[in-house]
Amino acid sequence: MGEPTDAQDRNAADEAVLRDVLDRWKSAVDAHEPERVAAVFTEDAIFQGLHPYSVGRRGVADYYASQPLGMKAGYQVLETRRLAPDLVLGYLAVEFTYTDREPLPVFLAVIAVSAPEGNRITHYQVSKLG
Repeated sequence: MGEPTDAQDRNAADEAVLRDVLDRWKSAVDAHEPERVAAVFTEDAIFQGLHPYSVGRRGVADYYASQPLGMKAGYQVLETRRLAPDLVLGYLAVEFTYTDREPLPVFLAVIAVSAPEGNRITHYQVSKLG
């Protein structure tokens, strides 16, 4: 293969931003630590899980506090787009697994923002598969 293109370099950089926030999100989800999950989000994040949407970290923490113990998240980045110098859109396949039921596959769209305190999720929207 030849030298990486500028587009390949940008895609790798965009995926690195997403993995930074999503690895922290996954770690906190897997540990069932709702406040730590919420800390991955901006103060004014729009959050749409599989329940009515909320705005802000409190809604994120409440949502994840209601999830069953033992729930784990696995993700695969499918697509990335740089929306602005400090914004990256990610489209992902996510599978939530449980100790007492079948896994739940979903699609997830997130927008990550770069900020002085670190990368954060500012928009999160889940779509349930078929």
